[in-house]
This record gives sequence, structure tokens and C-alpha cells, in this order.
Amino acid sequence: MPAHLLGPHVVGKRIVIRRLVPGETGPTGGPAFTDILGVCTSWADGVAVIERESGEQVSVPVAEIVSGKPVPPRPNVRLRIGVREAELLSAAIFPGTTSEPLGEWVLFDHEVSVRRRPNSALAIGDSGIGLDAAIDRVESYYRSRHKRPRVKIEVGSAVEEAVVARGWVEDVTVGFQLAGLAATRRILPPPVEDARVEVQANDAQVLITLGDTARIMGTMERDWLAIHDLEVAEPHRRQGLASKALATLLEWGAERGARAAWLHVETTNAPGLALYEGLGFTEHHRCRYYASPTP
Repeated sequence: MPAHLLGPHVVGKRIVIRRLVPGETGPTGGPAFTDILGVCTSWADGVAVIERESGEQVSVPVAEIVSGKPVPPRPNVRLRIGVREAELLSAAIFPGTTSEPLGEWVLFDHEVSVRRRPNSALAIGDSGIGLDAAIDRVESYYRSRHKRPRVKIEVGSAVEEAVVARGWVEDVTVGFQLAGLAATRRILPPPVEDARVEVQANDAQVLITLGDTARIMGTMERDWLAIHDLEVAEPHRRQGLASKALATLLEWGAERGARAAWLHVETTNAPGLALYEGLGFTEHHRCRYYASPTP
């Protein structure tokens, strides 16, 4: 009788098993064992099939399973992170960004880049000094650096109401899209083997190019992979190159322990939204940039 209670009833469930490795010797001189974690997709004809998180299907003779049990499913990727923490992931995309805290707000500045993300205040959470004083501080911070003051706020927040009341100008709205890495990789085509991979920023960032047709960048922060700067040359669009570039990037991220991928997509970018929706990405939240009334 097996030392476990697994069987056909665990099909569709996440399980962990310990199996015998025939013909191999363990470190103590006895039989060798290995553990497998994943979703059981089949249990029939004396064979259990387990799908790892990577998508790999492993067939294991039931007779070689020495122990095992069902385990809880992974937490939904959407529940792993709050809005403020999610937006703070952006800082890693721009090496050299400096920041100054203002309570839970963060004022970002970059000497070289002129892009919004590293040159705006993340105004999410409690500033600790009240909205009016906090907005005044944002203005003085960027004016002292000869830059137009900008904030990034969560859509529908009290901060948005406050900056609108002070005449700040709406700039652009972006959706924070995220997906589990393994699930998205199963949808994508195979990675491009001859892609050029240039690792930067102490192995935390990469630029991937597919000849002169497409390019994409990615940045690792803990087990989160940021997707950014995806470009496909005009003559080569609608040929699946974006998906191939993404597949190559996600392979790079998976090799470095990424479990989730995320990106910002402007809400007016219909083709981009359609692409990522088809790959299993969902919107976690929306943010909107506002600029001060005067440059």
C-alpha cells in the first residue's frame, strides 16, 4: 500500500511528490529521490503527469511515488502587491535615479533621462504633511531642479482631486498590467535563439534585439520582471515580432527567478492593450500623470 493518499482525485490540483530515481544512489548510499511540485494533469494507466510552473510536463510512474500530498495553490499574482509597491518597481528601470521621501510619497529625479517616470513624484499614500503642503513641496523640489513639476497619482484618489483643484494639467493615463510569468510563457512562441542579449545594470537589466526589426528591454526587481521599451520597426509590424521579443525576454527573466511580469500601457494604446490581454495580462490599477499649470 502506498505511503500517500494520492490518486486520480488529485487531477487538476497542485501537489508535491517525492519519487524514486531508478538506477541512482542517494548521498547516504541508499536510493535516490527527487521532489516534483506542480499541477497534476493526469493520473491513469499507472502514470501521473505533473505540470511544473514552467509548463514542463513530467510523467512519473505511480509505483515510483514514495510520498506526496496536495498543496495550496499559489496566491493570485494580483494579490501579491499593492498599488504603491507596484509603482515603486519603476525606479529600477532607470539606473541613476535619485529620490527623496515625503512621507509615503517619493520624489524622483534623473539627471539624464527626460521621461516622466524618473522625473515625477509618486503621490500615493500619506505624505504626512497634508495635501496642500505636499503639493507645494513637489513644486519647489522640481523647480529647484529646473524641471516642470509632475505627479503620478492613482486614478480617482484624493490626491487627484487636490491637483485638479489647483489647476494641474492632465498628461497621460497608464494601466499597470501584470501576469504570471509561467502562464504567459505557455502562450508565447518559442524564444528567438539568435537574438542579441546585452545585459546591463549589474545583471538586473537587459536589452534584447532581433536584428534591426525589433527591440525590447526588461528589468528585474526581486522576482518581478518589468517589460519596457518594446519597439518593432514600422516595415516589420504585424508579423509576430513583438511576441517573439517578449518570449525571449521572459525566458531571460525566468532564468533569473522571475515569477511575474508587469508593464505600463497607456490607456489609449489599443494595439498594445490587445496584445497584452491576449497574453494573459490583466490591469491591476490605473495611474495618471499631472503637470503643474505653468512649465
